[in-house]
Parts: sequence; C-alpha cells; structure tokens
Amino acid sequence: MASDERTDAVKRVVIAGASGLIGSALTAALRGRGDEVVRLVRSNPAPGDVLWDPAARRLDPAVVDGATAVVNFSGASIGRLPWTPGYKREILASRLAATSTLVTAIRAAAVAPEVFVSSSAAGFYGSRPNEDLTEDSARGTGFLSDVTAEWERTALRASDVTRVVLARSGIVVAADGVLKPLLILTRAGISGPLGGGRQHWPWVSLDDEVRAIVHLIDGGLSGPVNITGPTPATANDLMRHLASRMKRPFFLPAPAFAVAAVLGDAARDLLLVDQRPAPERLLGDGFEFRHTTVQRAVDAALRQRR
Repeated sequence: MASDERTDAVKRVVIAGASGLIGSALTAALRGRGDEVVRLVRSNPAPGDVLWDPAARRLDPAVVDGATAVVNFSGASIGRLPWTPGYKREILASRLAATSTLVTAIRAAAVAPEVFVSSSAAGFYGSRPNEDLTEDSARGTGFLSDVTAEWERTALRASDVTRVVLARSGIVVAADGVLKPLLILTRAGISGPLGGGRQHWPWVSLDDEVRAIVHLIDGGLSGPVNITGPTPATANDLMRHLASRMKRPFFLPAPAFAVAAVLGDAARDLLLVDQRPAPERLLGDGFEFRHTTVQRAVDAALRQRR
C-alpha cells in the first residue's frame, strides 16, 4: 500500500515547528488528504493554531490529548552559520526544551497520542567513511552526534505511554533547504568540489521526507528510522548534477582545510561529513521512494522552485 493513501478516518496531528521547511510541507500534505492539523506557534496564532512556550516549558496537555500524532520539528536551525559557541548551545537547548515540553504534555494527557514522531538527524552517526550504516549502527562522534543523542534520549521519555519514532533525516534536497546556498554559488559560476567532493551525503527529497513521516504516522514502526534516499550519493553527485541542470561550470574546488578553517564544526558535520545510512527500516516496512537517486531529487526541487 502506498504510504500516502488514506487508511482510516480523519486524523488529528499536532505539529511543533510547522512553519519550517518540512513542517510546512507536512501540514499541506496532511490537510490535503483531509486530516486536522494543529500547529503549535510561539506568537501570532492563525485560526486553529495553539500558543505554546517551550522555553518556559508551557503547553496545555489538553492540546495533545487523544491526538493521532504529535510531530516535533522544533529547534534552532543548523543551517544558520557560523556555529559560534553560543549558537551551538542554542541548537542543543532549543531542541531539548521543545522535546521535553512535548513529552511532559504527552505524559500528562488524559489519553496519550497514538504516536510521537520526534525529529532527529543522520548526524547521529557522525562521519563514517566506507561504512554501511543502519538504524542498528552505534552513534558516532562530533557535535551533531552529541546533540542528536541527547535529543533522542529526551524523546524516548514518552515511550512508556506512546509509540515513539526517532526520525533520523538526511539532508533534505529542496530549493529552500540545502540547495539554497548551492544555487547561489552555481548561478555565480563558482561551484566545485567541496573538500574533494567524494564524501557521501545522506540525502532525501523533500517529497519523500514528508511521505516518510506520513508513513510513520500511519504505520507501526517505533524507535530510530533513517529517512534517507535509497541510493548512496556523494557531494559531487549532487553538486555536479545541479551545475549541469543550470548549465553552469563545476570546477572551482574548495579544499577541506579551507572549508573547516572558515566553518569549523559546521563544516565537519554538514559539508565534509562522509556517511551513508540506509533507510533499512522504511524499506522493510513497505515504503516506496519516489525519488530514488539524488539526481531525481535535485530535478524535483528545481521543478518545485519554478
């Protein structure tokens, strides 16, 4: 059965971080199939939105009471650079505060939600050249590995009252996501290999990211789930195809030492990371990817951009 087919009655899904790239797309997909979406917002609520204050740990448990699902995307963007020591603290603190607030509300609800889908990231595995990674692989090392490990531990505090899914997403290929700075570089004709470009990037198209989360809401998986494309791809595979589609050159290398010198941990965890986590549990649960290669994911992102 396709993961985006309706399986039963209207669902009520509470989403934290619904205004971001993935949250906005998920909201549209769920509403498009007739589900009720409750967005948790910090200010200026639209009709149907609910105010919450994760920094102060405030969320009325009645908001999640009896919900089909609670989905958590809330946290400071890792795409904001540079990662100063203060911003690194914010990346971690914002995720733990939001997740802890949701877990507390879930545990206090008269009827716990059926599932809590909490965002994590492929960064859990750290940089692991030449390793085939699955959900059973041990955590790696590095800043993002430390962040995701604590993030997941916090989410799992709800596992005694509801099904908890840890969505370990890869790099989401979208015009307003990872492609945004690459589009600028490519358009300017200064695109080329980053740190050699042979490092594997854990990618996924925005469409498949959203469809996978819907699949996790509707299905029965729990624990860690890799949301990454089924075909491994290098940084060069993505960036060279983007340059080809835009009819721009791809030749100007950025040495690893130079990228790391400018961006520090952000370079090591985002651009120079070498990992290939397979979506083993999704595929085993019958999920079918629409964009099976990074080239198809780039093509889809460019079509959506128009």
